[in-house]
Amino acid sequence: MPAGTLYRGREGMWSWVAHRVTGVLIFFFLLVHVLDTALVRVSPEAYDTAIATYKTPLVNLMEYGLVAAILFHALNGLRVIAVDFWSKGPRYQKQLLWSVIGVWAVLMAGAFYPVLQHTLHTLFGK
Repeated sequence: MPAGTLYRGREGMWSWVAHRVTGVLIFFFLLVHVLDTALVRVSPEAYDTAIATYKTPLVNLMEYGLVAAILFHALNGLRVIAVDFWSKGPRYQKQLLWSVIGVWAVLMAGAFYPVLQHTLHTLFGK
């Protein structure tokens, strides 16, 4: 194989993979959300049981993961738009990705307590 033709999968590939994975995760969340909401018409008791399940610490951690997935998907989507429609976008795609990761990390740190407040109080008390 000639030198320089082996794809090494740098930041662009990993952002592509993360964008697809977060998109699939968000899709499955929406599917479950529609199904459990529709459950109220079939059996209000089963709906109440499902909603009670959502108040557990494990599901609350999954909600934090959902926030992480939605936030990354949205910010990376803006990066993809910038790369596609800004004439200098391809040249700065690596810097844009690191900016997305930085903004994502700051926003996730800010979302930590508001999202996980119930679980933190359940596990550690007030």
